[in-house]
Amino acid sequence: MPEKRLGIGVECYAGHRGEQTPRTLILGDRRVAVAEVVDTWLAPDYRYFKLKGKDGDTYLVRHDERSSTWELTMFRAEHRE
Repeated sequence: MPEKRLGIGVECYAGHRGEQTPRTLILGDRRVAVAEVVDTWLAPDYRYFKLKGKDGDTYLVRHDERSSTWELTMFRAEHRE
């Protein structure tokens, strides 16, 4: 079964080295501000970011620098009562 990923919009901040760091995720008509970049790592074809949103949820996104596309690869909702 092929993996499904959700294409998303990402607003970034380009640091002094020009590397893009996500600041806001755009999921359809919903905007989620990034509270914290928990982790980041490089793979052969992608750059990954584990993010904590200001909504308390955790997002794993990847950036394909060649095509300049972003995908949501994992999402974990925090329990809300």
